[in-house]
Amino acid sequence: MLGFLRNIGSTGTGVPRHQWPWVRACLQKTVVVLWLLLSSTSLAPTQGQTKIPLETVKLWADTFGRDLYNTITKYSGSLLLQKKYKDVEPSLKIKEVDGLELVRKFSEDMENMLRRKVEAVKSLVEAAEEADLKHEFNASLVFDYYNSVLINEKDEKGNFVELGAEFILESNAHFSNLRVNTSVSSVQLPTNVYNKDPDILNGVYMSEALNPVFVENFQRDPTLTWQYFGSSTGFFRIYPGIKWTPDENGVIAFDCRNSGWYIQAATSPKDIVILVDVSGSMKGLRMAIAKHTITTILDTLGENDFVNIIAYNDYVHYIEPCFKGILVQADRDNREHFKQLVDELVVKGVGVVDQALSEAFEILKQFQEAGRGSLCNQAIMLITDGAVEDYEPVFEKYNWPDCKVRVFTYLIGREVSSADRLKWIACNNKGYYTQISTLADAQENVMEYLHVLSRPMVINHDHDIIWTEAYMDSKLFASKTQSSMLLTTVAMPVFSKKNETRSHGILLGVVGSDVTLRELMKLAPRYKLGVHGYAFLNTNNGYILSHPDLRPLYREGKKLKPKPNYNSVDLSEVEWEDQAEVLRTAMINRETGSFSMDVKAPLDKGKRVLFLTNDYFFTDISDTPFSLGVVLSRGHGERILLGNTSVEEGLHDLLHPDLTVASDWIYCITDIDPDHRKLSQLEAMIRFLTGEDPDLECDEELVREVLFDAVVTAPMEAYWTALALNISEESEQGVDLAFLGTRAGLLRSSLFVGSEKVSNRKFLTPEDEASIFTMDNFPLWYRQASEQPPGSFVFNLRWADGPEDTGEPVSVTVSTAVAVTVEEKTAIAAAVGIQMKVEFLQRQFWAATQQCNTEDGQCPQSCEDSDLDCFVIDNNGFILISERLQETGRFLGEVDGALVTQLLSMGAFSRVTMYDYQAMCKPPDHHHSSAQPLVSPISAFLTATRWLVKELLLFLLEWSAWGSWHNTGADAHKHKKQDLLHPCDTEYPVFVHQTAIQETNGVIACGTCQKMFVMQQIPSSNLLLLVTDPTCDCSAFPPVLQEATEVKYITSVKCDRMRSQKPRRRPDSCHAFHPEENAQDCGGASDISASFLLLLLPLGTCMLLP
Repeated sequence: MLGFLRNIGSTGTGVPRHQWPWVRACLQKTVVVLWLLLSSTSLAPTQGQTKIPLETVKLWADTFGRDLYNTITKYSGSLLLQKKYKDVEPSLKIKEVDGLELVRKFSEDMENMLRRKVEAVKSLVEAAEEADLKHEFNASLVFDYYNSVLINEKDEKGNFVELGAEFILESNAHFSNLRVNTSVSSVQLPTNVYNKDPDILNGVYMSEALNPVFVENFQRDPTLTWQYFGSSTGFFRIYPGIKWTPDENGVIAFDCRNSGWYIQAATSPKDIVILVDVSGSMKGLRMAIAKHTITTILDTLGENDFVNIIAYNDYVHYIEPCFKGILVQADRDNREHFKQLVDELVVKGVGVVDQALSEAFEILKQFQEAGRGSLCNQAIMLITDGAVEDYEPVFEKYNWPDCKVRVFTYLIGREVSSADRLKWIACNNKGYYTQISTLADAQENVMEYLHVLSRPMVINHDHDIIWTEAYMDSKLFASKTQSSMLLTTVAMPVFSKKNETRSHGILLGVVGSDVTLRELMKLAPRYKLGVHGYAFLNTNNGYILSHPDLRPLYREGKKLKPKPNYNSVDLSEVEWEDQAEVLRTAMINRETGSFSMDVKAPLDKGKRVLFLTNDYFFTDISDTPFSLGVVLSRGHGERILLGNTSVEEGLHDLLHPDLTVASDWIYCITDIDPDHRKLSQLEAMIRFLTGEDPDLECDEELVREVLFDAVVTAPMEAYWTALALNISEESEQGVDLAFLGTRAGLLRSSLFVGSEKVSNRKFLTPEDEASIFTMDNFPLWYRQASEQPPGSFVFNLRWADGPEDTGEPVSVTVSTAVAVTVEEKTAIAAAVGIQMKVEFLQRQFWAATQQCNTEDGQCPQSCEDSDLDCFVIDNNGFILISERLQETGRFLGEVDGALVTQLLSMGAFSRVTMYDYQAMCKPPDHHHSSAQPLVSPISAFLTATRWLVKELLLFLLEWSAWGSWHNTGADAHKHKKQDLLHPCDTEYPVFVHQTAIQETNGVIACGTCQKMFVMQQIPSSNLLLLVTDPTCDCSAFPPVLQEATEVKYITSVKCDRMRSQKPRRRPDSCHAFHPEENAQDCGGASDISASFLLLLLPLGTCMLLP
């Protein structure tokens, strides 16, 4: 009882205490439990109720268990496999894994791989800067280049269009099977950048010098993926060359200058306070432009930057009150939150700028003095339509003469009467002034502040190497299929070295190259980490770069989409049981060491849980902001089984049609040499072993393990084949196939029925990822079996389309582990099992329940009787067998809440609370009254007309902006409003049978009747037999559900969580100022001309917008 209450009262990491709704729920549950304890008894039921004979139930369970054991051992051949490993025990060695040595080795391999990428990028920087030094700007330059959008396009006469010459493209497996040209690069430009602008033509011409360097880099390091140069003028040169397709609106939205890799390389970390004027003069189009400008600025920030937004009119207010007086990290979560709040800003009152400026300077000063924030660049962004005064005393007090805070001013609208004042503010505070008259102006004008912040770095010629956080590629897939592959990018800035422009600090652009995190993690081979082990990477900010429990995608309808916060998931949100954040802190600080922790590892989409003790080993990866962790589960997870066999014998046993190896694992390197890419891992291994291909590089330790496992498991094929031949056609065929897997990723399987009769054809195929060896995990049946007692089988229901499938389960997998003991050390060598039809399992059960102890063979009671209800459930409470077929696969608590509540109170089952900090939740329902006040027809007509005109104007406004919405948060936010799901924290229960209680019985008081039940363990399995009395109606008890509920934080706690800033490690370099910087290059009025339509829109919009 006390243990049960303690479990209820546990809040776990980050879950607030003393929330009244939660407390009320707990009290209600406690009252129910107390009532049950007081009213329940093990005494015989009252007269007139069904008596359930304990001996009979035990007989049924034992008979069913014995029949299952005989069937499974026969078809799986598990006893034979155990004998074969036992026979070779004398020749085996079990090696203890040194976790620290392992993590250091993995780290060195990753460091070497990443260093090669850096060398490639450095060679591109040198080539670009040398080419610029030799190039003289030519305003009348005429030059044809391969435009990524226009290549291979022809006009109506069949001739290639201008900038669209023939460009040979071939599918290439190394580049995700996209059609590319590895001989030359191509050039992409956003729709709003003119492809023949003199600046563009000169930049493209100069950057032609990168083509031979791209090719040389790729030849030197064939593991390189995309290499590119993003120009400060907006063009993007990418290698290999590729055809770029506009989106459905005919727009190329991608602008390289908005990319994280470009912004991080172009500037040092920064603290930004955005001041936005929300006085009455900002209404209508001006406010729309201001909001768009803020969104554009937010899009230029990253996780190394800090930000806040203050709106001002007669008074100053923070658009997020929780962030009052502080700066917050500009991670994706906070940026999206700010965008939502910006969209809700309304205008009123009179603008008083001096108070807002003072508030901004105070925040920046306090953070600098407290050693918080970026501790590098600091800037204020002033966004207004021009009515500013009384500002000079503020600068005298806070910023002059040192000007440690740059001030950037953005004049919104076409009014120029205040332009001189705003330019004066920028020029006297080392900032930059721009005027933004239309939505289309925002992108180019906001970019100017990045060029200013880059000046000190450019003048100093400091080529800092930056690595980005994890992100999903949008360069190539925006108009095709969104890539779900996570990347990191290494990038470096490119500067003008011309003496005449030195003081201006001209940034030419940024070069970069992608590294897929999947390829990086292949350097931590799965077979060295044991059944439950894994490796992971995190950044200097504590965010996950790669982790098997990172779930970056969510399902919306039939589509998989990236979660809004997929690349700002903190390590503490995945390894959430480290409540003191010892592991996170050590890794942030680049320490090398180890740490141990008891964990609850979720399995099978969170339906099950394993209780493990994990040892964590960690170190940093030199010259990167990343740290590497390796996790080994205590016990067999830290032991490697080493066997030996001859190549000849092993090769013979590898050549079997039903033998496969883990396709995700790297037995041999096949993705570098084009001739090897067509080979499967098994084919590559065989070529390596036969000496047919001496150029192949293979993991010799892993290959030796595969050979040994192939030899030891070879007799299983003959055993299964003989068994299949001896199965008579008349006998009932319920077992579909037998299978086994070894810790080296070897997989054997054999069918007992025709392939068309297999109940679950996806099993052991890539379509059923949980059933095969992957880079992240061993198969589910292997992981479950490894934690079962020796000789015991684990049963698991499988659906045709996974656990989310709403249909009935189609099959049952049964598996057991094969352990080997050498010198009192035990290691898991393999797991073996069968797949059977659900109906076959059920038939065996109903046959077993016909058994009884009577002398005449007549059974007084049976599970088929109306006064008995029988269930077979697994150790997590899921129903495998019920008299009602529709209940199969459901959690028992949904069907019989009273019974599960009683089992929990008796300690036969325990409730384990789990947390998910990567969940997606539905927003709360808002119910509005359907009753509306009556309005006159004229009023309704005017309202509708006003709405239609307003929508038309906004449509024209967006159309005239050349699609500039597409690459900003404005469009994303519009979509966000329509999203059904949002990121949230959830908690959910998992129910686990306590193995110490193998049998129990009791009576549940349900109003006027009492319900008797008996629970009995089914031997050699994770199954339980439950027999209950269905004649007593206990429906008054609420169901016990295994469903996730959103963690609702009270306002003060939610605010504290939002304000809290976890420890992080700042980037190593900072370039804030340089004495030679030309501060008088501080901007002027926008020279972008507006269309006649845009000149008319402010008038119409101001009239129609509130």
